[in-house]
Amino acid sequence: MALAFSRQKIFSLTSQCMNFWRKMSTVSEKRNIEDHKRRLLAAKYELKRKLYKSLHRDLDLPAELREKYLCKLAQLPRNSSFTRVRNRCIFTGRSRAVYEKFRMSRIVFRSLASQGMLMGVKKASW
Repeated sequence: MALAFSRQKIFSLTSQCMNFWRKMSTVSEKRNIEDHKRRLLAAKYELKRKLYKSLHRDLDLPAELREKYLCKLAQLPRNSSFTRVRNRCIFTGRSRAVYEKFRMSRIVFRSLASQGMLMGVKKASW
């Protein structure tokens, strides 16, 4: 009986946690969608951007030709640069302190790990 109660308690805690993160996900989904669009744009324009940058930096070319490639580089969409891409938490959309391996922020990671919801992760004790 005690074992069944503890399982029931664990399931209720996990459902409460997941409901909380679902409420938070409306904002995070928008942020993650924007970041996904940036990743797609960066992949699409990667070759053009590298070509224009290398031709602009080539000192053997005439100055007006290098300036032409600088203008072409400036005409590319700003979100097509990889520097504008951020790793975001898949639950909250938080951009800081995100573990790449788990794709979640330190706050979500800690709460899920302490509840035992992450396989193979346990709290260190010594």
